[in-house]
Amino acid sequence: MDDFTKYLNKKLENPEFRKEWDALETETQIMHEMIKARLEAGMTQKQLSEKTGINQSNLSRIESGAGNPSVETLERIASALGKKVSITFI
Repeated sequence: MDDFTKYLNKKLENPEFRKEWDALETETQIMHEMIKARLEAGMTQKQLSEKTGINQSNLSRIESGAGNPSVETLERIASALGKKVSITFI
């Protein structure tokens, strides 16, 4: 186990930290899946921007977690990458 994992596990013992960490899970998953799909498609942010009509700076914000994309935006991105958006309540 690396130092970061040990540190994180210790922090997650704090209920307030755990609540905040869990609240970010969905955003983190969106970021990860978007970057993964873009890289699998062999596209740069600029290429994805050109294909979707979404500013590259907006794509960058979404991928960094600083943006809050609408479902419509996620669908445009997914379509340009040959994918579909799937939302599940668990």
